[in-house]
This record gives sequence, structure tokens and C-alpha cells, in this order.
Amino acid sequence: MNNPQLTKNGELKHLLSIEGLPKAILNQILDTAESFVGVAEREVKKVPLLRGKTVCNIFFENSTRTRTTFEIAAKRLSADVINLNVNTSSQSKGETILDTVDNLIAMHADMFVIRHAQSGAAHFIARHVAPHIRVINAGDGRHAHPTQGLLDVFTIRRYKPDMHNLRIAIVGDVLHSRVARSEIHALTTLGVPEVRVIAPKTLLPHDVERLGVQVYHDMNAGLKDVDVVMMLRLQNERMNGALLPSAQEYFKCYGLTQEKLALAKPDAIVMHPGPMNRGVEIDSAVADGAQSVILPQVTYGIAVRMAVMSILAGNTEE
Repeated sequence: MNNPQLTKNGELKHLLSIEGLPKAILNQILDTAESFVGVAEREVKKVPLLRGKTVCNIFFENSTRTRTTFEIAAKRLSADVINLNVNTSSQSKGETILDTVDNLIAMHADMFVIRHAQSGAAHFIARHVAPHIRVINAGDGRHAHPTQGLLDVFTIRRYKPDMHNLRIAIVGDVLHSRVARSEIHALTTLGVPEVRVIAPKTLLPHDVERLGVQVYHDMNAGLKDVDVVMMLRLQNERMNGALLPSAQEYFKCYGLTQEKLALAKPDAIVMHPGPMNRGVEIDSAVADGAQSVILPQVTYGIAVRMAVMSILAGNTEE
């Protein structure tokens, strides 16, 4: 079956999910992002690669950090940017997703960045748009968040360049986390030999082992000798029913403290996709500590999103 994300020549057409993308394309995005990291340090923080193009950020679900970094990335590529707050737009008056998109197409938009609470929304829009329009999934339900997965991998690669010799632990609400899914697919595709997930049974998908990860329910055992600790936010807004006894109990068992971090390798890095619940997933002393790379993740996210947009805009094959 044809991959809807790729052109007939195997180039990137849309970025909808990490799953199904070849290693060469992931490396192309990461290598391109390297070239954009230095743009932020220039006096004029712009390159002309998307001059004359219009990028529409269509967020059916709130996310200040993701929307802002996409906006900054597009503007640094010299694109015109439209931010559509769907909560206050015609969607709230009954307009369908496709009505909204069709109106933006009629305004000659070239690229859509889509965030939606329903899994598969970005795929649905990508099937509908004209062949020259590019679609980026900025998070859909529990399914995928590919640019977050890529920026996390980019951050890991910057601090731990030998990806083939790493032990990485992903801790927390894997069940509801689209970030975790995207990250696992990216890490395994890029050849990371050991990816662990650490969580209570209630916060793990059924048959999660099929993704190529090792499962731990005990934090102390799971963190032993790891190189990277990725903490996940508790996805309270996506939970149905009581999956946890309390936030305090969760922190006691699965929150990252300095004592638990000491079980990892001495030079291990700590990551979090944000926003953080301090005192629930992570202790402030760790979040703000010397091993934390949480703020660099945000910085690198702009470079990675610039890379994705520039590659999509440059691949004109339909």
C-alpha cells in the first residue's frame, strides 16, 4: 500500500506520523535541522526558503508551545503565517473541518499545520487537499505528534551522538501519549538498541511490547544505567475514569527525583515534552538541574520544524 506521506519518488510529501517513514528521511530531517540551529543566533533570524508561501496553523485543540514554535519556524523561513483559533471561528457555529480547510485553500494557502483531538484528523485532511498542498500533523488524539518526536530525538542526538549505543527510558502515561508513540517509532527506526517504558499497568497500551520496547513497572529497575530519561506529562484531559489513586501517589512511585535519577548513568540527560506538572511527574530540583535539557528541547523544536517545512516545500513532486 502506498504511504500517503511520500511522493511517488519516495520524498516527503506530508508529515503525518513517524510510523512508516524510512530511516533516510528521519536522518534527512535531523541533518537539515542542524543547519537551522544557528539561524537563531544571527542578527537577522531569517532565511528566504518559504518566501511567498502561506502557512496556516489550524489548531482545533489548544497548545501554546507547539503553535508558537511552528509560527516562529515559519516566519524564520520568511513565510506568511495565519493562525486560526478554531474555538472562536466558524467551527463553533457548525462548520465542518473540511469547510474550514476548503475556505483556506480558496485563500491559496500552501501548507497546513493541523492539531486535533481526533486521531487521524491530519490524515483525513491530507487526503482531501490539492496535490501541491502540504500537511503537517501537530498532534492528533492519542495517535501521533511527529515533530515533537523528532525534536526529542534531535535533542538526544545532540547530547548523545552515538545513537546505536544508548539505553533510553520513557516514563509515565504512555497509554494516552501521542508523543511517546512518535518517539518510540523514531528511536527504533534510527537503531537505538534499548528503549524502555516505565509506567503502571493502567497507563500502558495493550501489547506495548510489539512496538519494540522493554516494559518496566518499577521505576528503580527501569532507570538502572540509562543514558536518557524522558518524562511524560500525565494526560488528565484524555483519561477516562480513575486510572491512578492520586497525583501524590503517582509522584511517589513514578515521579523523577534526584534519588531516582541517581540510578541512571552519571551523565544521563533528563527530558520532558512539556508542559510540566512539577511535583507530579518531576521534582523541580531535577527539572531545573544540571542534567535537564528541557529548555534546549524547546529551542531545538524550532530548528526541527523549520527543517520539516523547508523539506516539504522543496519536494514539489506530487
